[in-house]
Amino acid sequence: MEFFGALQDIGIANGTFLMFAMLLGLLVTGIPLAYVTLLVALVFALGWFGPMVVPLITSRVYSFVSSFVFVSVPMFVLMAAILDRSGIARDLFDAMKLLGGRLRGGVAIQTIFVAVILAAMSGIIGGEVVLLGLVALPQMLRLGYDKHLAIGVVCAGGALGTMVPPSIVLIIYGLTANVSVGDLFTAAFIPGLMLASFYVAYVLIRAYLNPALAPVPDQNDVVPLAEKLRLLKGLILPLLVVTGVLGSIYGGVASVTEASAVGVAGVIVSTLIRGELTIALMKGAALQTLQTVGMIVWIGIGASALVGVFNLMGGIKFVSDMITGISENPTIILLFMMAILFVLGMFLDWVGIALLTMPIFVPIIIKLGYDPVWFGVLFAMNMQVSFLSPPFGPAAFYLKSVAPAGISLATIFRALVPFIALQVLAVAILIVFPGITGR
Repeated sequence: MEFFGALQDIGIANGTFLMFAMLLGLLVTGIPLAYVTLLVALVFALGWFGPMVVPLITSRVYSFVSSFVFVSVPMFVLMAAILDRSGIARDLFDAMKLLGGRLRGGVAIQTIFVAVILAAMSGIIGGEVVLLGLVALPQMLRLGYDKHLAIGVVCAGGALGTMVPPSIVLIIYGLTANVSVGDLFTAAFIPGLMLASFYVAYVLIRAYLNPALAPVPDQNDVVPLAEKLRLLKGLILPLLVVTGVLGSIYGGVASVTEASAVGVAGVIVSTLIRGELTIALMKGAALQTLQTVGMIVWIGIGASALVGVFNLMGGIKFVSDMITGISENPTIILLFMMAILFVLGMFLDWVGIALLTMPIFVPIIIKLGYDPVWFGVLFAMNMQVSFLSPPFGPAAFYLKSVAPAGISLATIFRALVPFIALQVLAVAILIVFPGITGR
């Protein structure tokens, strides 16, 4: 019984240090983030306040999981799971051969365009990287592309789901920061395309400076007109789904949650038209959705509980005062936040980062006079880096699971360095020119 309330004696500064030391210590042991945050929240709730505070924590958790917008998350995950099991992505990639033509680096560029369309259909990063790793990477390697360029394009392109609406990263940020997800989607659209254009420009520059990196296809690979018409059919269904999802949101016809249901219906109808809709496909997609969303929900529950306890302790005010005390220059404070997110992205899942840091960062951003919607786009762009950065960049591990035997994890991370530099450049441009988001 002496434990209850005893932690208060150490003070908020030492309490904050102890909390984060405990978090890091438990994470190093390999315990999942959701369980770590829940355990630390429970220890500090009982140790700082006693048993009476537990109902307050549960009410905070309930407010997170009961949000109506959160319904869109399983819907978009289900879209990605169905896409993963159908031939839509493969036909889309084949159709994009028409875009590349005899352009040097054309297959890499078509891969980036396919990545943008897949991102606009579902916004799930893991599925995109795996799909492109199975479809695009072997073709680029077969054509003689430099393996580092091919690997970088697949991983960086697959991670575009973080930025291109409907992005689940933006949905979780909107829930955490209490800002409109529709506004976030609108603000992120041009920055997402800007980043994709950086990748295209990088491929073209590298390919034309060093033609050996991306050989032009042989004359025998020229596609006849009849084949072109057949390939074009592969574009129709994906573009209809994208139009249905984004068009309903931007047109004001549907909310983000309703548009996610439109997207699921569109993908199901597309697989039905293609003759691929089976009970086995839907069962596998449903189980994959349950697994992915279950992970997101549990991380959300743990992070919400931890932030709730930390807030009651006075920790959020303490950290906020500490960050704002770094400098009187708002830009310096903003850059410091970006650095924190960059470092956290090397070790933590983006869901945990959003739920743990945004309750602290967003009030500071508003206090400094910045737009929280613009900051949400900046956060999503920063999380792009986290998907590629070592030692735990998820995109590298997703690709490794389907890459040819000769490609090591070290090779993948080396290939990602220039694309990480492009992402950091995009973050810098968003900071210097916030008007790109339209805010």
